[in-house]
Amino acid sequence: MEKIIGILASEFGRQEQNIKNVITLIDEGNTIPFIARYRKEMHGSMDDSLLRELETRLGYLRNLESRKEEIKNAVNNQGKLTDELAAQIDNAKTLAEAEDLYRPFKQKKRTRAGIAKEKGLEPLAALIFSQADSLPALPVLAEKYINEEKEVLTAEDALAGASDIIAEFISDSPDIRKILREYCFSSASIRSEKAKDEDSVYRQYYDFSQPVSAVPGHRILALNRGEKEGFLRVSLETDKDKILNLIFRQTVRSDSEAADFVKAAAEDAWDRLIFPSLRNELRSALTEKAAEGAIHNFAINLRPLLMQPPVKGHITMGLDPGYRNGCKTAIIDATGKLLDTCVVYPASGEKKKREAIGLLSGLIKKHKVEHIAIGNGTASRETEQMVSDMIKELDLKVSYMIVNEAGASVYSASSLAAEEFPDLDVNLRSAVSIARRLQDPLAELVKIDPKAIGVGQYQHDMPQKRLDETLSGVVEDCVNAVGVDLNTASPALLQRVSGLNSSIAGNIVAYREANGAFSDRKQLLKVPRLGARTYEQCAGFLRISGGRNPLDNTGVHPESYKAAEVLIGLCGCGIDDISSGKTAELGKRLRALDEKSASKKCGIGIPTLRDIAKELAKPGRDPRDELPRPVLRTDVLEAKDLVPGMILTGTVRNVIDFGAFVDIGVHQDGLVHISEITDKYIRHPSEILSVGDVIKVTVLSVDETGKRISLSAKQAK
Repeated sequence: MEKIIGILASEFGRQEQNIKNVITLIDEGNTIPFIARYRKEMHGSMDDSLLRELETRLGYLRNLESRKEEIKNAVNNQGKLTDELAAQIDNAKTLAEAEDLYRPFKQKKRTRAGIAKEKGLEPLAALIFSQADSLPALPVLAEKYINEEKEVLTAEDALAGASDIIAEFISDSPDIRKILREYCFSSASIRSEKAKDEDSVYRQYYDFSQPVSAVPGHRILALNRGEKEGFLRVSLETDKDKILNLIFRQTVRSDSEAADFVKAAAEDAWDRLIFPSLRNELRSALTEKAAEGAIHNFAINLRPLLMQPPVKGHITMGLDPGYRNGCKTAIIDATGKLLDTCVVYPASGEKKKREAIGLLSGLIKKHKVEHIAIGNGTASRETEQMVSDMIKELDLKVSYMIVNEAGASVYSASSLAAEEFPDLDVNLRSAVSIARRLQDPLAELVKIDPKAIGVGQYQHDMPQKRLDETLSGVVEDCVNAVGVDLNTASPALLQRVSGLNSSIAGNIVAYREANGAFSDRKQLLKVPRLGARTYEQCAGFLRISGGRNPLDNTGVHPESYKAAEVLIGLCGCGIDDISSGKTAELGKRLRALDEKSASKKCGIGIPTLRDIAKELAKPGRDPRDELPRPVLRTDVLEAKDLVPGMILTGTVRNVIDFGAFVDIGVHQDGLVHISEITDKYIRHPSEILSVGDVIKVTVLSVDETGKRISLSAKQAK
């Protein structure tokens, strides 16, 4: 374990004691949000993202150490484990290196070399491979190994078998494989060509080649999919002459006839054994790296989408556009409760559009609707045009926003939606979800599988377990960063709280319904299956507004209540001042004090002291409120209205490897290519932009026929 701690400390640039503490906390069953928020002194204030990276790397290193022990035991059982080999295995830094060391001892299927060894040709192979100056001519040397019983009928048969043994020996050499792997990973190129004579979305790869060291992940995934669908033939290209020279340096020892024989065996080893293996390994490594990059990209897009500022406290109309089935409509009150529903057909001709405007405007006036959320799927822009016309014609005091509706249909058909709205038509449930996504994106999106939210690339090509783990971690971190109202949260939201699961979340809601609203965090201990350990993990992330203790409406953990009370006293306030807002200046008062002295008096570390002061300054605060507000519109543009040079305000909808798609209020999102994001060099657009960002963009060009809009973010500044 000390070795793993040292590796992690070096890789993450952290003190070994901090790393050791994190490992201990993880092994004890603490959740990442709990560790990140309430154990900062132990790990040096790492954030949740870094802690999750550390946890993943820890898992790999532990798996590596376990595999090393398995390999040593397997070799030792063969009586072949030397101190030198054991040290080499112990020093292997990757699973590939460890497996290379094990390869010569691994039980293989019956190979050509194995058959040759059964025929007694291993001594001949060893003599030839020694390339000694005293060796006789190879045919003469091989005659001694002719054996009719073992089907070695001629000297040529014996030499062929010896060549197979030497080729396998070269292939199994860890040193040679390491050299060739490093060369291929740095110098090989990936090439693709069309596999069939027909046009497809993969046309740009019909004659494509790029060094594997430079090819971006999204191209690897595109090549893989094109190959899988039968449109592409994909291969790896290497400089065989250079590779053979690398092998010869390790294997050839003279200019004798034996050396030429070894060269031929080495070439056979490369063509028949090493290259097919390294090709698969390299393709697999490229895919794994690309998948990790895509998963990371998905995660960094998901986080800001979940953390979009809510538009709370407003009666909202949700519109789920469609052609054949019409535009499903739902109106919810300020708390998300369903008030009314209907279906209109604004995209089915002028007459139907007028009917839709009449019906919807009547509902808007009846329920005093303030905002309209429009799903961004089929018929979205026709519906948006109808809403814009309605607002203009009737001078309605409402605004609208296009909302990402990805996953709404998944929610509509789910058991959760059926339980929530048992008597509501499946199609209308999606309109409720869309309305709620405007009111509180996080609370609504947690009801949907993160993969269905649609802010990534090639998610169906990813390792699903790894993708699920990563995205679930993002959802968990976001929910716990915001905090959850214990008395209003749905089971879907509660189960994402640190330490809770679906069963305990259901028990919390059942207890709440049977006993009324929670007035104290300690009441959680009365919930079935919620013991002291679970309480420790979840309590700090659950809020109670208007409860007995004002601290219950903050992110202060119950274990720190005494410290918080001491701090409040040091700053000249009382516990009741939290609710009255008098603690808003607590941060300034704390800065006037000596932090070290204050933390000592409170019995806590400085990071926790600062966190408590921040929470007391804004009890019940929502970190999303500090972000830029979403863009609400009252009018719509057409692509024909756009001209190069026009500056518009838009919302980032998706960030991908080569740029970002921005909603500027026309019928399709515009693309800000990575080259048009900033004048500075960036490796990925996510370094500058996030989903949900509200930015100014300049129109570069408009292709109405191809439905392409090119934008620039750097020229609008």
